[in-house]
Order: sequence, then structure tokens, then C-alpha cells
Amino acid sequence: MEKDGHFACPLLAAGKQVYSQTPNILQFLGPRLGLAPRGEAGRLRVHQLQLTIADWLVEVHDVHHPIGSGLYYEEQKKEARRRTKDFLANRLPKYLGYFEGLLQGPWLMGKAASYADLSLFQVMAGLHYAFPKTMARLKYPRLDALHDRVAARPRLARYLASRRRIPFNRQGIFRHYPELDTR
Repeated sequence: MEKDGHFACPLLAAGKQVYSQTPNILQFLGPRLGLAPRGEAGRLRVHQLQLTIADWLVEVHDVHHPIGSGLYYEEQKKEARRRTKDFLANRLPKYLGYFEGLLQGPWLMGKAASYADLSLFQVMAGLHYAFPKTMARLKYPRLDALHDRVAARPRLARYLASRRRIPFNRQGIFRHYPELDTR
């Protein structure tokens, strides 16, 4: 893949063009699916939010792989506990507070849902899976309401209830290790 300019999946082929990297793919699909503002300023803003979500996901991943992604979690448990403690105490509230503060209406970009809202839904669902005790204690009512609004979208609700939806597990970014959810 590297020789054709793409480092890793996901990839999206659209005609003769191939796009890689989730934020880039979403930037391409967003306007075509009605999930991005029409104006350039709005499109850049939603892309910036998606890049922030991507940064957040790196931090979520690193709680169970703090030394390196080439090592198994079991090889870095001690460091994972330390990293998770800092993440739950400092970084998680910072990201949650940022996005909670942005939600002044039903959606991040105002009156219409965007791809960043869909991504934020997945982050919230993943955090509730990975850190159920911590997330039960934290109160971010706007983010919880956003999660519920996204989940209630008819087509998405059908997908979420289907067998096509891959459940969270210990192979993805969001992993539940009970010993890490201690805050």
C-alpha cells in the first residue's frame, strides 16, 4: 500500500481516486452525504473537530498500550495502570469538557448532524464500554443527549440493532480491562 501513497486502511475508492485516513475520508464523504456544512468555513470547522476526536482516540488507545502498540497489553500492565490513572483524571475530563461546551444546540455544528457528531457518538459508546465505572460517575448531559440522538436516527438504530454491528471487544481501540477502570 505504501507505494501508492496510502500507509494503511481504511481506504475509500471513489471513481479513480483513492482516499485514506478516517478524517480525510469523512471530509470527502461529509458533503456528499449531507453530514457537513456547505460553506468552506463550516467544512473546515467540522474537519477540525474530527481531527480533535482523532487525537483523543490516540490517547484512548494508549491507555492499554502506553509503551508501544507492538507489545501486548499483558506486557505493559503496570505502565497501563499509571497511564490510565492520568488519562481518567486529567485528559478524559478535558476532552469531555471541551465537547460538552461546544454543544450549545442539538449538534456540534448547530441545527444539522455532522460526521463529527457520529464520531463523537462512537467515542461516547466506546468510553462507556471501556470505563463503565468512570463514565457512570461523570456527568456530561449534553454529550449523553447527543449519544442518544445519534443512536435514535432510524437508519443508524437499525444498524446498531443488527448483526452487522461489531460489538466492542479487546481487539479494538476501546477495550475493557476492569483493573484499569478504578478511578
